[in-house]
Amino acid sequence: MSEPIWTKLGMVYKANNNHPNLLTHASNPLADFLEGDIYRIYYSGRDDNNRSSVSYVDYDVVKNKIINDYKQPIVTPKENTFYGAGITIGNMWEESGNKYIGFMGWQQLAGEHWRGDIGKINLRTGDVSLVLGGRRVDKKRMSYPHVIKDENIYKMWYGSTISWSSSNGEMVHVINYATSEDGNSWETQGLAIPYEIGIAQAFSKPCVVKTKKGYHMWFSYRSGTGTPYRLGYASSSDGVSWNREQSNLTVSSDGWDKEMVCYPYVFRHKNFWYMLYNGNRYGQNGFGLAKGKLNK
Repeated sequence: MSEPIWTKLGMVYKANNNHPNLLTHASNPLADFLEGDIYRIYYSGRDDNNRSSVSYVDYDVVKNKIINDYKQPIVTPKENTFYGAGITIGNMWEESGNKYIGFMGWQQLAGEHWRGDIGKINLRTGDVSLVLGGRRVDKKRMSYPHVIKDENIYKMWYGSTISWSSSNGEMVHVINYATSEDGNSWETQGLAIPYEIGIAQAFSKPCVVKTKKGYHMWFSYRSGTGTPYRLGYASSSDGVSWNREQSNLTVSSDGWDKEMVCYPYVFRHKNFWYMLYNGNRYGQNGFGLAKGKLNK
């Protein structure tokens, strides 16, 4: 299997909002098909205290046009909860007839490193619930989940911190794998993507697509050399053992994504692949789109 060759279409949504919960950023874009060529793209925007809330825009992927900018949060941080310091989203899945958005809930505890747990938002009711909290395997913090239902088993790839620092000063934050029969009780299966100190050691936001040929994964990573986020790609025949390499979508020579590319979300529409992603400063200015030919 191989990665599509990406052609960048540029920034398709620029964060421009006066709502106090959505002053900056349109990070972690997530596409949900509505009808025709139209997708609802959820994102995490930030307030003046850097706390993330969730909103969306509706986008025509063929005309490359925003047709509706909601400009209101659908979920905001709630004090004294596992998402009191922010909500940054992963992907979407269906469970018991409901659609859920998985997310990382942020906590900032006095005198401690920030903490992350994994939750989900019921899009029908707006209810928020915890999926994975502090656990034996994930002792420090967890981040963005990607969940799919595959042959009657729920599968999750998610971030987990091994260490806040390493020999080069960069954290070691890896992608782990877990499974569940009901979407509620999860069994951690261990490390998914191999990591290497100084090469790829701080991962975030996996995105997994299954095709007839196997599994594809995209993710952000840092090497620990001081280079900001880049995008990685991995392929697998079984979703358990992965071959990791660098994505062919990388930074531009100038503009909104010249310093960083991060937080990918890949989906297929008609005969093409599309990738939503963020650029400089973790999506402070908005999100962009790239297009790739579908390998049959």
